[in-house]
Amino acid sequence: MSTEPISSSLLSVAAEFGVDFARQKIAGRKLVVLTGAGISTDSGIPDYRGQGRIRRHPMNYDTFVGSAEARSKYWHRSFYGFRQIEQAKPNAGHFALAKAESEGRIEQLITQNVDGLHTLAGSKKVIELHGRLDQVRCLACGALLRRIEVEELLAEANPHLDRNLPVEFNADGDAEIEIDSEFSVVDCPKCRGILKPNVVFFGESVPPESVAACFAAVDAAEAMLVAGTSLAVNSGLRFVRRAAKAGIPIVIVNLGETKADELATAKIEAKTSAALEGLFLD
Repeated sequence: MSTEPISSSLLSVAAEFGVDFARQKIAGRKLVVLTGAGISTDSGIPDYRGQGRIRRHPMNYDTFVGSAEARSKYWHRSFYGFRQIEQAKPNAGHFALAKAESEGRIEQLITQNVDGLHTLAGSKKVIELHGRLDQVRCLACGALLRRIEVEELLAEANPHLDRNLPVEFNADGDAEIEIDSEFSVVDCPKCRGILKPNVVFFGESVPPESVAACFAAVDAAEAMLVAGTSLAVNSGLRFVRRAAKAGIPIVIVNLGETKADELATAKIEAKTSAALEGLFLD
C-alpha cells in the first residue's frame, strides 16, 4: 500500500474548507481518536451501513453459545470471509494516524474495528474496543489462540471445501454463502471447549476495563477526532457524548450522517483516507 499523499482533488471544496477549519481546532491539543468501519473501506473491507449495503443482523452472542447449528453456520461463513480480512492492508488513513501518533499528536486511538489494521500501520496506543478477529478464545478454559491456527484446524476438518471461492464478505469477516450442512466445527485443542472469535458479538458486553480506559482517554483529551463511523450504536457514541459534555472540540469525518453530528465542532463529508491526510499535514 502506497503512503504517498492523496491528491486534494479527491476532496470537495466544502470538505477542503472543513479540513482546514478542523485542523485549526485540533492543532496543539491532546487528541483522542475514535474510528469505525469507514476507515477500512479503502483497504477493501466493506462497512456495515454504507451506501448500497443491505442491513443485516450479525451473530448474537446467546445464539452462538446456545446453538451448535448457529456455531456451525458462523464458522462456515467466517471460514471464507476471514481470508479476505486477513489479506487486507492498511490504507493512507491508517498510516496518517500512525504517523500523527509517532509525532506526539495523538494521545490515544480507540477503534471499533476488529481488523487489526491500525496496529499493522504502526499505531501503538490502540484500544480495540470490540476485540480482534485474528484471535480466538476458548469459552471454557480461556485459552487465546491465533486465528490462523484455528483456520488450519478447520481446513483439516473440512478437506472438501475450496477456500479460494470468490465471496461477498462483511467487516466482521462473515461471508455471504450457501451453508454447507456437512461443515465440521472444531473445538478447543486444549480442553475441547467452545471456540469463539475474540470479538464482541451483538448482545455481548464490551469488557469493562476497555470501557474504563476509553473514558479515561476522553477525559484526558483536549480534542476528539471521529473517523469512519455513523455512531449508530452506543458502544462508540457514549465517548463522543462524554467529550461534548467536557466541552472539547469534536471533529467528525464520515460519509453520511452520524448520530453525533449536532455535537460536532466540525463535520467533514469525505472519505477518511483523503481527509485524515489533510488533517495531519505538516
